[in-house]
Amino acid sequence: MNSNTCIDVIIIGGGLAGLVSAIHLSKNDIDVLVIEKNTYPKHKVCGEYISNEVLPYLQSLDVDPLQLGAKRIDRFMLSTVKSKLIETELPLGGFGISRYTLDYTLAKKAVENGVTLLQDTVLDIQFSDDEFRVTTKNKGNYKAKQVIGAYGKRSNIDSKLKRRFIKNKSPFLAVKTHLKGDFPDDLVALHNFNGGYCGLSKVENDHINACYIADFKSFQQFNNIQDFQREVIYKNNYLKTIFENSEPVFSKPLTISQLSFSSKKPVEQHILMCGDSAGMIHPLSGNGMSMAIRSANILSVLIIDHFKNKMESRESLEKAYRSAWNKEFKRRLNTGHIVASLFKMNRFSEFMLLGLKSFPGILPKVIRQTHGKPLIVE
Repeated sequence: MNSNTCIDVIIIGGGLAGLVSAIHLSKNDIDVLVIEKNTYPKHKVCGEYISNEVLPYLQSLDVDPLQLGAKRIDRFMLSTVKSKLIETELPLGGFGISRYTLDYTLAKKAVENGVTLLQDTVLDIQFSDDEFRVTTKNKGNYKAKQVIGAYGKRSNIDSKLKRRFIKNKSPFLAVKTHLKGDFPDDLVALHNFNGGYCGLSKVENDHINACYIADFKSFQQFNNIQDFQREVIYKNNYLKTIFENSEPVFSKPLTISQLSFSSKKPVEQHILMCGDSAGMIHPLSGNGMSMAIRSANILSVLIIDHFKNKMESRESLEKAYRSAWNKEFKRRLNTGHIVASLFKMNRFSEFMLLGLKSFPGILPKVIRQTHGKPLIVE
């Protein structure tokens, strides 16, 4: 594959959405180049819980998380800042697996299917004469009929494209680590603290994934992560128990800043955005990974139809993707925003939890609003 060849599809970003799209497209005889700046395997800041809604789809791509040691999860626990607790069964259930293992497995499957995987950084994307020109830092230029943006939450590409959300405040910081300790295999927990919330769930190797989102201004008041955890996070008794009675697996936690949950467009300057590049749900709703995978499925099916001339024009493809993306995810994102806003109001969240305990059927219904139905694989 050289710079003079016009590739069918270039995918920018080799995370969940990018790799799943690459595998799906390559299984349908579409030439795919994935450009990813990092090497595999690599840990990422991520909640590492995935809803079962996408499990049949992953298995149809010959990737079975359960065979990789993923933990089956069917219970959900939620606590407030003052450690008021509620538990319920997850309506659909899910599984826990690390990005270290899952992304690496997806990358190997993509290469096995004939996908070209290039380690490089994309500097620019230009569109003219119904063709894309992608400029990389080290390997020069590549031409493509279609470009998928699957580079994650935030990138210099967003600034280049002058995407509207990039001007908005990005007031959140995320921290992730793995722990060795006592935690149920079948549970995902979300524990609130002042200015944020922490997700806990088991992944393969019996590690506990601990990932929390915090208000950056609150975090700045402390010298380091350890002080922040001790003075803020430990105010939640459940989090204090987990952190104080577990051993860290990583030499130091992973962090990512400038997180934004502002609205994005699924198509920008003819680039088809996928995964977090198209929209990011509040982690309090706990379903970002399955959203990324499901968006890859939606987009791949439409691109395949386009290449088979079932959808002749680029405009028709883009319109169909916008419509399908909004139909599938807009309600989820809106619900995620509402839930996160309510839990920011500490006093109200305490009363709200009492209400949820009095009417236990409400919480599963809220969870269903941030999750999709099981994906039927044809």
